[in-house]
Amino acid sequence: MKILYGVQATGNGHISRAHAMAKHLPLENTQYVFTGRKREDFFDMEKFGDWECLSGLSFAFKNGKISNLETLKQNHWLQFFKDVAAMRKRLKEYDVVVSDFEPVSAWAAKLAGKPCIGIGHQYAFDHAVPKAGNDFLSRKIMQNFAPVSIGLGLHWHHFDQNILPPIVELHEATQAPTGQKPLILVYLGFEAQADVVELLAPFKDFQFAIYGPFYEPCELEHLKFKPASREGFHQDLHHCEGVICNAGFELASEAITLGKKLLVKPLQGQTEQESNARALYELDLGIAMDQLQRPTVDAWLQWNKSQKVHYPDVAKHIVNWLQGGNWDCYRDLSEDLWQKTSAEGNRNFITS
Repeated sequence: MKILYGVQATGNGHISRAHAMAKHLPLENTQYVFTGRKREDFFDMEKFGDWECLSGLSFAFKNGKISNLETLKQNHWLQFFKDVAAMRKRLKEYDVVVSDFEPVSAWAAKLAGKPCIGIGHQYAFDHAVPKAGNDFLSRKIMQNFAPVSIGLGLHWHHFDQNILPPIVELHEATQAPTGQKPLILVYLGFEAQADVVELLAPFKDFQFAIYGPFYEPCELEHLKFKPASREGFHQDLHHCEGVICNAGFELASEAITLGKKLLVKPLQGQTEQESNARALYELDLGIAMDQLQRPTVDAWLQWNKSQKVHYPDVAKHIVNWLQGGNWDCYRDLSEDLWQKTSAEGNRNFITS
């Protein structure tokens, strides 16, 4: 089976999910296409072989808010249409398209009449899951950004719907450092970094590993600024006491799997992140703040509650299902994966 695999790469969560899937997909039969960022901004991409990079589409943001006007202005629409047309002609070489909310591959498949399997959190919103900011325009954007034949929606809980648990790729941890202040991992990529510094500077009893658009590591007292790095990031994730991040899906999934307490700040105007914040609250898996609020951070740092959820190797099961070819039926896949899911300290988490 030859697969064209499209990945929306504006954020790192989709790429992390692709890394987990790539472990089980034969590289010689899989062509990866990444869109949403410049090629020079990618890192640790060896696993994807001779991968392609296209401009695609992405959302513009400023100071933690979606900017609709800048989104319209910054996207290269003519190039997008050209890329879709060119990819449509290539699809005769492939048996199926897999799209992790990637618009070029999804639209090319739709126009070519080629089967397209969507894998991602966004496809869970086709079902009755917690939603916020769910206005008509937001629904239409999510439904039409990357349309697919079959959407395998991922979420932290099944909500009695035909969806799957998260795809989580966990790295092995090295020995934890000793004699340091409690470590908090911070990844607020949609916020102005000056605002993040102002938010965290007063909390000198903690050490913060802040990941962002930095060219090289540097320190400012108890604040450590670190450039993007898969290995370093995952080591800090293993050793930290908690995570402060925007309300994307993948990092929150990793934190929940490791039993880390979680504080999220959703990107305003982004339905997915606002809905994630609501779901985390309803599931008692984390705390959310609408703005960068120092009192909320202070209370959360003293909060000792966290919940660890054990999810199975979802990527492996999806690849087995994909290679089986019976794509119209995935209810058995969903039921099997949730039966393999468990939560420490809360027996009713999966069944409720």
